[in-house]
Amino acid sequence: MSETTTEAAAPVTPTHCPYCALQCGMSLRGGPEAVEVVERPDFPVNRGALCGKGRTAPAVLSSRVRLTEPLVRRPATGRLEPATWEEALSTVAAGLRRTRAVYGPDAVGVFGGGGLTNEKAYSLGKFARVVLGTSQIDYNGRFCMSSAAAAHQRAFGLDRGLPFPLEDIPRSGCVILVGSNIAETMPPALRYLTELRENGGKLIVVDPRRTRTAEQADLHLAPRPGTDLALALGLLHLVVAEGRTDEEFIASRTSGWGEARAAAMAHWPELVERITGVGVPQLREAVGMFCDAESGMVLTARGPEQHSKGTDTVSAWINLCLATGRAGRPLSGYGCLTGQGNGQGGREHGQKADQLPGYRKLDDPAARAHVARVWGVEPESLPGPGRSAYELLDALGGDVKSLLLMGSNPVVSAPRAGHVEERLRSLDFLAVADVVLSETAALADVVLPVTQWAEETGTTTNLEGRVLLRRQAVTAPQGIRSDLEVLGGLAALLGHEKGFPADPEEVFEELRRASAGGPADYSGITYRRITEEDGVFWPCPEEVSGDHPGTPRLFLERFATPDGRARFVAVAHRAAAEEVDETYPVLLTTGRVVSQYQSGAQTRRVDELNAAAPGPFVELHPLLAERLGAVEGEPLAVVSRRGRAVGPARISAGIRPDTVFMPFHWPGEGRVNSVTNPALDPTSRMPEFKVCAVRVERAHET
Repeated sequence: MSETTTEAAAPVTPTHCPYCALQCGMSLRGGPEAVEVVERPDFPVNRGALCGKGRTAPAVLSSRVRLTEPLVRRPATGRLEPATWEEALSTVAAGLRRTRAVYGPDAVGVFGGGGLTNEKAYSLGKFARVVLGTSQIDYNGRFCMSSAAAAHQRAFGLDRGLPFPLEDIPRSGCVILVGSNIAETMPPALRYLTELRENGGKLIVVDPRRTRTAEQADLHLAPRPGTDLALALGLLHLVVAEGRTDEEFIASRTSGWGEARAAAMAHWPELVERITGVGVPQLREAVGMFCDAESGMVLTARGPEQHSKGTDTVSAWINLCLATGRAGRPLSGYGCLTGQGNGQGGREHGQKADQLPGYRKLDDPAARAHVARVWGVEPESLPGPGRSAYELLDALGGDVKSLLLMGSNPVVSAPRAGHVEERLRSLDFLAVADVVLSETAALADVVLPVTQWAEETGTTTNLEGRVLLRRQAVTAPQGIRSDLEVLGGLAALLGHEKGFPADPEEVFEELRRASAGGPADYSGITYRRITEEDGVFWPCPEEVSGDHPGTPRLFLERFATPDGRARFVAVAHRAAAEEVDETYPVLLTTGRVVSQYQSGAQTRRVDELNAAAPGPFVELHPLLAERLGAVEGEPLAVVSRRGRAVGPARISAGIRPDTVFMPFHWPGEGRVNSVTNPALDPTSRMPEFKVCAVRVERAHET
């Protein structure tokens, strides 16, 4: 038999990439140690295109780079050593039980991840509240989309990253892309912006750096980090001053315009120019592009969101859409480019501190009653809302004595990471379930090796609100269990033998019931429908008369508020939590590079990706480099009030002279989150990753 014939005969399993929120379609062929990625050109989101991370994702399936057996820290040596599953689970159960008995249920914390499937996120939230009885649960998605989610809720009554499918973007008249380097963070989506311009649409990119994405723009606005709120208000001021508001839309479909208008008018163009560094002519050009088009969108990402005023900043961009009638209409609207693989679904089904499945509020008596009925418990037994992610991490070793952590690496990804690492080390007990021995797992008392994307079946919800099905394509190495099996085993050891099945479809069927009637209603979605329809958009309620079609486009008839109107929110510019001074005269902003992902726990184990992005760097303008006497490639230290990070200089005219940039994928001395500021947004509890005051020094002089 020829090689070609053999390849053609090998089974091919359609599934999805494990990384970003595009959840690109791909197929897999082969066995665990030799898995081949096959394109799926028929899947509508990526149409076959994959980035380097997606193409090389099978490398992490190898037993050479991933965990293959449980590890328990031995008191005699202080080292993590191999253990049986029975011993490992018993040790975790004993540690959690001991903490509850001595300090009470809220002394046990649970920390999840935006990469967990819907089934895992649902089960983790249920485990925390039913088995442990703790309110202390949150997840790393709090660091990703929470500001946009809060603003979405305030304005529209519902949070779904994109209220329209990606296919609408190229057909819009103008897109303002705020704080997203989509060419590096989700490369297959760049084609939507390319097609937008090919169709005659305009692209405006807002970013303090001239990124690969900004190079594609018709207009690039480079505001000073921390001033996106002023920029959006300045644009709205000009819209009003130039008579470009859509008065009919405002009158018929919105409320609160008077207060929002007055707030915007206090941000006149010359003031905004002084605050942001963006010239008045550019502000006027942006307004002209956006308002001259028949339709328009504003898409935000972490750039404007990861701030202590991120919710207000997103609200200001939403106000711009509402004032110009660019919402609730075809090919128009505000959308958030969700980051993590299941960042959307992960915040819908109960692993967030204040939420129950179906995007229900934990403090809503009706929501508690509904979910408690599905879970077979009394509503009053469910704990109330707990701490947000950073606040939970900050409480470790204090009020929170033990922690169960799944699918996150806060030693690298949390702000003020040195402090968070100290808090993790101070715990009485730490258990981590992960695919690899991350920097956080290395601190644990017990490490539980779990299955990953290609070794398990489960649903995710991409940035469009499209619920997708990842399918098991290969068998996990012997000695590895799924997160669902882990939760079921722990629940049984803690006295709950039923209610935590290991079968993901069984879990999803319960999730459907728990979400029924909620804002994120999945009750009409089944594994069968997802397979047949290439995903189903929520909300999708179950209907007696037949299958609900799902909802690709939200708000076309009414918004999800009690009166059906979108709500303007009056906001005003305020300074970042930390501004520059004589000691810390430079602004730091952070972000990602194309060949690494999040904390890098998995991508840093892939040779091809490491060759392309081997380590951190400090990007700075030639004028700043000249002042420092720095040269290309020389180690520079970036120092804040919280810590220090080191990386080689990368000199570029594409960044503002008052700003430096570092990517956040690496641990050790290059860990930029040692430097970042944990100041929190009062509404979303999002930390201010995107701006803090630093000084930059030649590393050998410090």
